[in-house]
Amino acid sequence: MNKKNISIKEIAKLSGVSVATVSRVINNNGRFSEETRKRILKIIEENNYSTNVIAKSLRMKKSNTIGIMVPDISNFFFSSTVQEIERIMFEQGYSTIICNTARNIDKETAYLRMLESKMIDGLIVISGLREFGIENMSKQIPLICIDRKPKDNDNTAFIESDHLEGAKLATTELINAGATKIIIMMHALTSSSQEARLNGFVSVFKQHHIPISDHNIVKIPKMNKEEEVIYIKNFLQNNCVLSKSINGIFAINDSIGVTILKDAKTLGINVPHNLKVIGFDDIPEASIITPGLSTIKQDYREIAKRACEILLNNIKSPGTITPIKQEIPVTLIKRGSTGT
Repeated sequence: MNKKNISIKEIAKLSGVSVATVSRVINNNGRFSEETRKRILKIIEENNYSTNVIAKSLRMKKSNTIGIMVPDISNFFFSSTVQEIERIMFEQGYSTIICNTARNIDKETAYLRMLESKMIDGLIVISGLREFGIENMSKQIPLICIDRKPKDNDNTAFIESDHLEGAKLATTELINAGATKIIIMMHALTSSSQEARLNGFVSVFKQHHIPISDHNIVKIPKMNKEEEVIYIKNFLQNNCVLSKSINGIFAINDSIGVTILKDAKTLGINVPHNLKVIGFDDIPEASIITPGLSTIKQDYREIAKRACEILLNNIKSPGTITPIKQEIPVTLIKRGSTGT
C-alpha cells in the first residue's frame, strides 16, 4: 500500500522540531544535531515524503547530480559541450543542473548558492570573463574548468582547446592565402581563450617579421547582436570599400566571421578576392554560408569526455586526482573564404 504524502509542517510536528529545522536538514544547511537529522530522515522515509530521494542522498552524502555553469547557452561550442557532458553523465547515473549565467557575476554567485543547496557532487564551469574560484561556497566540491582559468591551479583540473596553436594556424592560413594587411577582430570583453588566440595572432606576425600595432587589433565594444552587425558593416565600409586598408581578417569566433561574410556581400566586397576571412569554432553555419567560412575546429566531444572522466574519478575518489591542464588539439578547416 502506498503511504500518504505529508507536508513539511507535519514532518516537523512528528519529529518534534520546527519547520525551519526540517528545511535545514533537507537542504543540508545550517546547524542541527546528528540525532535530529536521523529522526527527521526516519520520519521522511516512513511517510513517503516527496523529498525521499533527497533524504536518502543526505544519508549517503551523495546526490548523483552535477552542476554546469555556462556563459551563453546559445553559443554553438558551449551548447554542444554542455549537451555532450549531459549525455555522458546521464549514462553514468547523474542528473545535471545547467545554469546560463549570461556572463553576469551576480547571476553566477546566485547560481553557485543554489547549486550548493542542491548538494551537487561536482561542478563544471565553462568559459567566462575572469578566473574562477569557489570561495563563495561553504564546502569544497570537485571542480573542472573548461576554457576558463581556475584561481586555484594546484587543485583544479583545467581543460581547453589549444587556442594558441589554433590562432597560429588561422593567421598563417591568411598569410599563405595572400593577405598582406591583416587584422584580428575580437570582443572588448576578454577571456582566457580570447587572450590565447590574440597571443597566437601576434606571435605569427613576429615570426614573419610583420610590424604590428593597435591598428591590427580591432576590439568590438560591448553591444547586442544587432548593434554588432552594424558595427562590423561600418568597419568594412571604411576599411575595405573606402580606404582598402585591410584584406585579411581573423575573426575571434565564427559568429563574427559569418557576420563579416554577410556584411561583405551586402557591401559588394568580393571574398576571397578582395578580402580573406577565417574564423574559430566551426559552427554549422560556417559550412552553409557562401563562400564557406574557413575556420579552426574545436573538438567539443573530446573536451566533454575528458572533463567527465576527471570529474567522475574525483567524485568517486576525492583528493586522489593530480590536477592537470589539458589542451585539446584543434584542426584547420579550409573553405572558400580564404580561397580554398
